[in-house]
Amino acid sequence: MFDLHTISFLLIFIAAGLVKGVTGMGLPTVAMGLLGLLMPPQAAAALLVLPSLLTNLWQLLAGPALAQIVRRLWLMMTGIIIGTLAGSSLLIGLNPRWSALALGAALIVYAGYALCSPLFQVSGRVEKWLSPLMAGATGVFVIPAVPWLQALGFRRDELVQALGLSFTLSTLALAAGLALHDGWHDDAWLLSALALLPALLGMWLGQRIRSRLSPQRFRQGFLLFLLALGIELIARGWLV
Repeated sequence: MFDLHTISFLLIFIAAGLVKGVTGMGLPTVAMGLLGLLMPPQAAAALLVLPSLLTNLWQLLAGPALAQIVRRLWLMMTGIIIGTLAGSSLLIGLNPRWSALALGAALIVYAGYALCSPLFQVSGRVEKWLSPLMAGATGVFVIPAVPWLQALGFRRDELVQALGLSFTLSTLALAAGLALHDGWHDDAWLLSALALLPALLGMWLGQRIRSRLSPQRFRQGFLLFLLALGIELIARGWLV
């Protein structure tokens, strides 16, 4: 018989996986926000290791154009790995308030502009030299990689797959970087493994929903989620 705490735990990861299945991102944000009602942030973060990594890998491998995306984005992905490894030491001592406020403001400005204006796209000539700079300039997963990928003109499922590639490499590089700087703690592997099944179930449901959305509706939902994410980050920054 499941108790209320266990049921809440399962529902949180189903909801987080559902959001990721629809938009291609958001599992850590949704899960951290809701798990924070049940446990300290440090304990909640430890539970996200395996669900984040496995759902990112699924998102990467389930898409329609892996080889094409890797050929197009390999310079950007190299920049993400280098930037994340280089910035990992900063993440340990970084003031979470100011980083959350800055990232939240950037997301709100980008999503608000994109919702109120025609689709911004980057030419192939500019993409070749600017992509590695955009990725390598920061070790943060969402800025600027997500708006940049959205501006490259990928179709719906290709965009989700490209996000999966970016997030998978970012997660692995961040884990390696934190291990090098003694910032990695692995005392919650069992609970993290238990979170896998509900997260994968939620992601499968989200993918089913995404398959029924038109490209226009998907873009609107994607940008609205970025806007909500920015608001959540600013709220988190004020509360830290």
